[in-house]
Amino acid sequence: MNAPPMAARWIATASELDEVLDAAGTAERYFLDTEFHRERTYHPHLALLQLTWPGAETVLIDPLAVDAAPVARLLTGPGLAVLHAAEQDLEVFEHVCGVVPVRMFDTQIAAGFCGFTTPSLATLVESLVGVHLSKGDRLTDWTARPLSESAKAYAAADVDHLEQLHDELTARLQASGRLAWALDECELARQRTRQGRDPDMAWWRIKETRALRGKARGVAQAVAAWREKRASEVDQPVRQVLPDLAVAGIAHRAPRNGTELREIRGLDERHLRKGAAEGILAAVQRGIDLGPDDLRLPPVDDTDRSLRPAVTLLTAWLSQLAHDLHLDPTVLATRGDLTALLNGDPEARLARGWRAELVGEPVRRMVDGEVALAFERGKGLVMEPRASRA
Repeated sequence: MNAPPMAARWIATASELDEVLDAAGTAERYFLDTEFHRERTYHPHLALLQLTWPGAETVLIDPLAVDAAPVARLLTGPGLAVLHAAEQDLEVFEHVCGVVPVRMFDTQIAAGFCGFTTPSLATLVESLVGVHLSKGDRLTDWTARPLSESAKAYAAADVDHLEQLHDELTARLQASGRLAWALDECELARQRTRQGRDPDMAWWRIKETRALRGKARGVAQAVAAWREKRASEVDQPVRQVLPDLAVAGIAHRAPRNGTELREIRGLDERHLRKGAAEGILAAVQRGIDLGPDDLRLPPVDDTDRSLRPAVTLLTAWLSQLAHDLHLDPTVLATRGDLTALLNGDPEARLARGWRAELVGEPVRRMVDGEVALAFERGKGLVMEPRASRA
């Protein structure tokens, strides 16, 4: 059925916000979402915050009219924050409030343990609640004031059904014995946001730097780190501060002065204003001087040649295991997770928590020759003890 529009209360003063936070702070759980823009900025700019809790009306907090920083006291309170696909929302909270929720349940993550594959909120609400959400205008300018009534209704719908989703997903997870798995995964997602971006790893995201070798890698690391910090300071997208092609060109040629810098492809004067040229040249020198121990290399997504056949077999087994367990395959394990485990990475997801028992240990036993994968009609791939080891 189609969801009827629900009235939402507009919050635009500090006193109204205090009243809302006092009431929501007494709830055992509350339901959140945000609308923001970042197309022309480095940091996400909060344009609307949607909030409700059991027995309460939905409120729409206008951060353009009232400082949203006090929402931190709700996020750090005892209640459980329930969100859908929370990664970007958490970044918004970190930027605006300086904190993220101390307890969090992400309905998209939880749904992955119930067999859904990265579902949208609309898909999940329709599947579990039986309500069809209007797609609305996804290109709404959320900074416009006043917002249309349809835009407000669309925004409110993002939290109106989270209570039912939380109830249904929790019941399913408890029945399958996977609630602890889902909660662990939600906590990992919450913690990742607090770690923030490491500027020294920014060069990993630049495709053109992957073929660099020697000192050029250090220059790429230092220049990309400078770009990341500069973008944060001036609140501009990183590619407006310095295009990817320019970072790669600077790393390759290591310019020593302004004349050589201006010869780099992809650079023009707008990238070199307000001390940027001096900052880039200083970063180039830092990169040249970078010692081997300070070079941050991207993880190697490859395994020893002798283990490559095992990766192929195990990838097929993991796909089947996820299907048999009604799990989102990416929740269970990715090929990168498998590679990290086989490479002995101590931070590998398959070496920790519930995945270690479910996947990590069987993989270890197969690689050590204790078990083998065989095909059995009607069952597919099965792990069984090797006859020579039985």
